[in-house]
Amino acid sequence: MESHGIARTARKPRTEAQIQSDLAKIETLRSVEAALLRAARPSADTDTDTPDLDPAATLALTTKLLRLNPEHYTAWNVRRRCLTCGSLSKPSPGPSPSAPPASSSAACTPPPSSAAALPSSSAATRPAQPSPAGPGSGRSGTTVEHASSIEDRVRDAAEGDKPAGEQKDGKAHATDEVVATLKNELNFTIPLLLEFPKSYWIWKYRSWLLQQAVDLLPRPLARRVWQEELGLVSKMLSKDRRNFHAWGYRRKVVAVLESAALGGESLVESEFAYTTSMIKMDLSNFSAWHSRSNLMSRLLEERGADDAVRQKFLEDELELVREALNVGPEDQSLWFYHRFLVQDMTEADGRSKIAPNLSRDKRARYVRCEIDGIKELLEDYDDIVWIYKALLDYTIALPKLEGRAPDNGEVTDLGAWMAEVRRLDPMRNGRWDDLEKECGLL
Repeated sequence: MESHGIARTARKPRTEAQIQSDLAKIETLRSVEAALLRAARPSADTDTDTPDLDPAATLALTTKLLRLNPEHYTAWNVRRRCLTCGSLSKPSPGPSPSAPPASSSAACTPPPSSAAALPSSSAATRPAQPSPAGPGSGRSGTTVEHASSIEDRVRDAAEGDKPAGEQKDGKAHATDEVVATLKNELNFTIPLLLEFPKSYWIWKYRSWLLQQAVDLLPRPLARRVWQEELGLVSKMLSKDRRNFHAWGYRRKVVAVLESAALGGESLVESEFAYTTSMIKMDLSNFSAWHSRSNLMSRLLEERGADDAVRQKFLEDELELVREALNVGPEDQSLWFYHRFLVQDMTEADGRSKIAPNLSRDKRARYVRCEIDGIKELLEDYDDIVWIYKALLDYTIALPKLEGRAPDNGEVTDLGAWMAEVRRLDPMRNGRWDDLEKECGLL
């Protein structure tokens, strides 16, 4: 059996050497974790509230611990506090609103100089060593490339004219220290992200870093950093096209790029085109279909589409998913998108997102056409439960749309399809009992 293109293999018994190696890793993890917790709070063995370690050492401990276990959310939080009290501190006077008092944590004790907290050559934020794949590249050839691109764009923007309202907007100057810190931290997370692409905490930390760019850098500079991030997400999705963490993160990046904070413009056209390209590469990409369904209403509004254009758009989308179903009728994501389109037509007047002014007769004709097409699929695929479920849903919705009761032929078909659904999906018999009552089959 395969899942997301990765073959599942039987787990082999571990050797004694492997067990001892794992035990050694666990011991190292516990030791580093204990050291970090001591550094992040006052020592219980002394009468003072002075932490055991300085911020630079605390930051280095978070680096070591996160490379062992990137799911350690306390380490990510301590790392944030180290940076916000150092090179990423806010320009306004006084401590950061999110930072606890200096006496409560080593991470919140401002260092003698911000450079001491995060020097560009520090091991705490130094990029991972290049893999043998090629000189000057990160573990996947992405790390150094991405960081260098950001650095080049940062330098270009810093040399350009800054907007007159920069100080009024509360933007900090693009100092070399802030630029180096953001570059090093983004660089630090990439190898972790490549190894653990579905770790919530890595994505959340990266999002936080980008927000610091908005808060601390001039608008043109911050925007270029976010644009680079959109390119990185595209690369991540090319490696795992159905990574829903990356898809959700992409939507957030796009929303910020479109926002007034970065002087953005709508990206709905390019994002809709992106979903098309991802669907063509993989019809089973549920996240791409989902993003597409969320974009289309806004897409049509921004295009100023009239009723004729909206109707043509609906026909094109139905044709797209119909062709996909002919290739993969067992694919659940395709049926979900198809049901989204059909339900958009069977909703009450005024609730349709695609073609709200389509007449009831035209909507009924479209639904009948889809039912007929699915019946043709049934001739070749009589053991796929999704086909029967779609026929049940649409045949129940059609009489309601037309304002009538199901006719005898529809009742007969519903009974036959219900029997097949019960055979193929017996775990939901309670659901099918309720549906039979709703249809008057009991």
